[in-house]
Amino acid sequence: MTYLVRRTPAPPSLADELDEGAWGKAPELRVASYRPESSAHRPVTRAKLLYDVTSLYVQFRVHDRYVRCVNGGFGGPVWEDSCVEFFFQPAGVKGYFNLEMNCGGAFTCSYVEDPTRTGSGFARSTRLTEEQARRIGLRSSIPGVLREELPGPVAWSVSAAIPLSVVEAYAGPVGDPGGQSWRGNFFKCADRCSHPHWGSWASVGDLDFHRPQDFGTLQFEAPPTVTHGPSSAPSR
Repeated sequence: MTYLVRRTPAPPSLADELDEGAWGKAPELRVASYRPESSAHRPVTRAKLLYDVTSLYVQFRVHDRYVRCVNGGFGGPVWEDSCVEFFFQPAGVKGYFNLEMNCGGAFTCSYVEDPTRTGSGFARSTRLTEEQARRIGLRSSIPGVLREELPGPVAWSVSAAIPLSVVEAYAGPVGDPGGQSWRGNFFKCADRCSHPHWGSWASVGDLDFHRPQDFGTLQFEAPPTVTHGPSSAPSR
C-alpha cells in the first residue's frame, strides 16, 4: 500500500469538508480492511493527508452508526469510543507516533519505540506532554461527549494539524518531508460501542494496530523546483 502525500502551498482549513479547499486536491484513501473479529457494522471511512514545511494535516470522514463518545480531553482511552487513528513513522526513525482521535475531538498520542505488550501498556513508549498536545490543532464535527450512543446513521469528521516541531522533539530532525518516504497506517475502531469493529488501510496480520511491520508507505510529493532565468548584465 502506497499513499502519495500532496504538498499544500497553504495550511488547509480544518473546518473544510474532505472535498473542499486544499483537501480537495489530495488523493483519497479508504479504511476498508476490517478484521474478522469485527461486528457486522463496518463504517465507510475515508481519509486524506497533506503536508507543508511546518506540519502534517490529516482528515477522516466516517459514515457511521452506533456512535459512542464518552472520553474527553487528552490521554484517555479514546479507542473505546467511535475513533479514527493515524500512525506514522518518519524516515530512518525507529519509533512511530500513534494519533488516536474520537468523534468528539478527544485524543491521545505517544511516541512508541517498542510496541511489545506489557501489563501496563508497551515496553517503551512516551506520551506527548500536555503542552505538546495543545500545539496539535484538532477539529471534530461532533462537539464533545455524548450522553448516550447514537444508533442511527451519523456522518462525522475529525481533522488535525500536527506540527513537525512536535515530531522532531522525539524523532530528531526530519527537515522538509518533501521527497521522503515514511511509513504509516490509518484505522477505524470502536472497542466498546454496541457494535465493535477494527478496520485499517493497510491490512494488519493480527487484531493489533501496533504492528509497524504492517504499515504502508507514505510517499511525500517532492517540493516544487525553483528555476531561475538567465541573469542580465547591468546597463552602462
